[in-house]
Amino acid sequence: MATNPPNPVNPPLHTGDSDSVVLERRTLRTQPPQMYQVVMLNDDFTPMEFVVMVLQEFFGKDREAATQIMLKIHLDGKGVCGVYTKDVAASKVDQVQDAAHQAGHPLQAVVEPVE
Repeated sequence: MATNPPNPVNPPLHTGDSDSVVLERRTLRTQPPQMYQVVMLNDDFTPMEFVVMVLQEFFGKDREAATQIMLKIHLDGKGVCGVYTKDVAASKVDQVQDAAHQAGHPLQAVVEPVE
């Protein structure tokens, strides 16, 4: 049978002596993780329908949202596909690159920090 170790004795908060110690409890605030956006870059060779399929499959976009993002990529040269933590964003880029490579398309995606 396991026994619990005795609780440590807490020093008094104030004893009135000049050598007394006052302890304060400080709450630690953790910062939210830095977020990163996955940005897909336009090229003149990857079919628009393939870009829409990638946005639906890997970024969970519905057909209308995927089409809007694809048009932004086509017209502006790049478009944000989603915002994630660093590791998830890097995984999404890898998924896009692998799918494009397997399909024979030069589609590129990059990770950029969100300001």
